[in-house]
Amino acid sequence: MTALASTAPHPSVRTSMSGDGRPPSHRPSMALEVIGLSKSFGHHRVLEAIDLRVREGSVHALLGENGAGKSTLVKCIVGQHRPDQGAILLHDHEHLIQGPRDAHALGIGMVYQHFTLAPNLSVLENLVLPRNDLPLRLHWPAERLRLQAMLAQMPFTTDLDAPVSSLTVGEKQKVEILKQLCLGRQILILDEPTSVLTPTEADEVLRTLRQLARDQRLTVIMITHKMREVFTYCDEVTVLRAGHALPTRAIDSVDVATLSRDMIGDRTVTEARTRAAMPSAAARLRIRGLQADNARGLPALRGIDLSVSPGEILGVAGVSGNGQKQLVEVLSGQSRATAGTILVDDAPYTARRAEMMRHRFHCLPEEPLRNACVPDMSVAENLAFRDFDRPAMTWGGFLLRPRRIAQWARDRIHRFGIRAPSPRAPIASLSGGNVQRVVLAREVTEDVAILVAANPCFGLDFASVAQIHARLVEARNRGAAVLLVSEDLDELLQLSDRIVVMFDGQIVHACSAADADRHEIGQRMVGQ
Repeated sequence: MTALASTAPHPSVRTSMSGDGRPPSHRPSMALEVIGLSKSFGHHRVLEAIDLRVREGSVHALLGENGAGKSTLVKCIVGQHRPDQGAILLHDHEHLIQGPRDAHALGIGMVYQHFTLAPNLSVLENLVLPRNDLPLRLHWPAERLRLQAMLAQMPFTTDLDAPVSSLTVGEKQKVEILKQLCLGRQILILDEPTSVLTPTEADEVLRTLRQLARDQRLTVIMITHKMREVFTYCDEVTVLRAGHALPTRAIDSVDVATLSRDMIGDRTVTEARTRAAMPSAAARLRIRGLQADNARGLPALRGIDLSVSPGEILGVAGVSGNGQKQLVEVLSGQSRATAGTILVDDAPYTARRAEMMRHRFHCLPEEPLRNACVPDMSVAENLAFRDFDRPAMTWGGFLLRPRRIAQWARDRIHRFGIRAPSPRAPIASLSGGNVQRVVLAREVTEDVAILVAANPCFGLDFASVAQIHARLVEARNRGAAVLLVSEDLDELLQLSDRIVVMFDGQIVHACSAADADRHEIGQRMVGQ
């Protein structure tokens, strides 16, 4: 039997109560403590003797590279995983959490990166139905009155009768949070809570959560990769590195460089190069009146006009679902336009492989394992997709040369820091960050002339993001025309020369990055 399953206190649990049963006056009240928690999957040790203390009424950031153990740790806290050993304490009392129902009963909730709302139900139904104590027959008028009374005490509200499918992304995120608050959660774990929000929505949500924490109504643990959010809204930070927890620090005692070193250790982070001044030149990529439908046959692009010049990064901002996906699919040949023209160096372009090779047109698509790789094929084979039929890779233009392909792959693996057991390993066995590095090594080559990158850093850790940003700037400085489609406005402001905003399949705003106003862009992203 594991230590966690024992009813006796865990050996490493400190004596946290004074003789009269009160917490010692010198010790701040802890909403949550994790002591000596370890977890393995098979022979792979994911967490090693983790200690974590989260003060009541605080916003606590949890940082680390992909694979550091953040998700496994919070899943142990919310009961989705059973730790091999260790103890979990809430307000100085040890608890055995065997599943999500136990966590919910103890007041622990989680808001995931992707929404868990039922889109065809109303907000009211989404707030009521997750309760553990649902009666056999619901009295909806009483439920409405109960929720209205609760919402009156909340810092933001919502239309209880609105179908979830009619809400904006920001409104859905607020409903997710309201659901947890209405269910009585006192500890709320957030997994990348602002990844789908506009800057204005992100600030509103995080400001609200911080105020709830200040009012001692909530304790928040937030997994994020966005340093601006950490330093603006969090009180303390704990970094996980390779399954170990580093000592918790107060936010005002650290800086970005310190946290970066904590996350990656002695490894060197690729520094993004300064954007070199580039002479003005005629556009290399021109799009005029582009129209396209989505998978349901409904209009997704409604007359897109844009152009990208050599040595320029054009950033495309927008909330997910406003046509960015269809724009990338048309440019990469995954779907067809219904109207409009695409010109590359003033020549018509229809995204066929021969044209992409001739024009040196490369693409970093969203979800690379699904959109840019064959999961069961090896790392070397996926790296060779663009070049497998070139003379250097074949005998007589027909027979592949496996040794040459493997040698070429090993060089790319080394240059781009890809962590793979061998070039023969299936690419599906790699982490998300390493899959992205494989596609990066294949697409961001020295001879790229046009590069389309769609959310290239989504869900990646600090080191991976820094490497990808550096490669994009290098391509731009070599004279490539780069179209960067991203839902991360900080990324666009950092990398772009110009920014356009897409809403409802149209370009609704354009500006230089130097003149960009974060608030105005956020408003344009939601159609205001």
